[in-house]
Amino acid sequence: MTEGTEGLFAGTEEFPNPDAQARLAALVGLDETVDRLVSEAVVLLDPSLADAWSSSVHGQVIPAVEALRDRTPMFIFAGDVGTGKTELAEVLGQAIARAAGADVTLYPLSLTARGRGAVGEMTTLLTRAFDRVRKDFARARRADGRAVAMGVLLVDEADALAQSRELAQMHHEDRAGVNALLRGIDGMRASRLPVLTILCTNRLEAIDPAVQRRAAAIQVFERPAVEQRAALLSRLLAGTKLQHGDIDDLASATGEAGRGYGYTYSDLRQRLVPEITLTAYRRGSAIDMTIALEVIARTSPTQPFELKD
Repeated sequence: MTEGTEGLFAGTEEFPNPDAQARLAALVGLDETVDRLVSEAVVLLDPSLADAWSSSVHGQVIPAVEALRDRTPMFIFAGDVGTGKTELAEVLGQAIARAAGADVTLYPLSLTARGRGAVGEMTTLLTRAFDRVRKDFARARRADGRAVAMGVLLVDEADALAQSRELAQMHHEDRAGVNALLRGIDGMRASRLPVLTILCTNRLEAIDPAVQRRAAAIQVFERPAVEQRAALLSRLLAGTKLQHGDIDDLASATGEAGRGYGYTYSDLRQRLVPEITLTAYRRGSAIDMTIALEVIARTSPTQPFELKD
C-alpha cells in the first residue's frame, strides 16, 4: 500500500471473483437497474467502445458520442437503509469486469477519511486517497485508449463527506473536505482515468449540489415492491413446505400493512427469513405458513430513515 494511505480504504477487492458473482445474483429485482448502470459505466470508463459503435453504425464518431468523454464517471446511489444501494455498489465492479472484459479493483473509502476534525486533516486524507487511485491507474490505458484495468472508488454514507456547503451550520473543515472531494473527482475526469466513483447516501438532499451536478447517473433505490418481495422470498424459502400461493401471501404480509412502509431487502434477507428458520429449528419442525406468519407478526420492518429519531 502506498505510504500515507493506511486506513483510507476498508480493504480493496479484485473482480471478477466467484463470491462477488454470487452476491450480484442475489440482488433480486434489480436486473434492469444493474444492466443500465453497467452499460453506462463501461462507456464512461472506456469511451473507445462507444467510438467503435458509432463508427460501425454511423460511419463516424458523431458529436453525441464525443460528448460522452466530458461526463464525469460518477454515480450517486440514494435511498433508504436496506434497499440494496450499498450492496450493489460493492459488487457492481463484478458486472463491469464481465461486461468490459477487464480486471476491476474496488476501493471502499473508509470513514476514517473524515479524520478527527483537526484543521486540514480531512482534506489531506482525501487528497492522499485520490493520489493512491490515480497512481494505480496512471497506466491503465493502452496507446489506442482502451482500458486494460478499471477501478471503482466507493464512498458509503457520502453525506458525511459531501454534505451541502449551503448549510449554515457547516464547519469550515467540512467545507474544505467537500472541496477536496470535488478536486479529486474532477482530477480523475481530467486525467481520463478509468475509475468510477460511486457515492452512497440515505439523504440525497444533503449531498452538495455541485457534487450532484457532476454525477453521470443518480439512481434512487426504493423498498421492494410486492413482486420483488415475492421473488426474493421464493428464492430464500425454496425447498420448504411453503407453496407458491403461500409465498404470495407472505409477500403481501410484508408490505405497508397500514404503516406506510414495507420491509426492505435487508429486512427480508437478514432478519425475517433467518428468524423464520431459527424458529422452525428450535421447534424441530419444517418451515410452514404458521411459523412464517408468526415471525412476521413479531418482526417489524426497519423504519424509513426520515422517520427515525
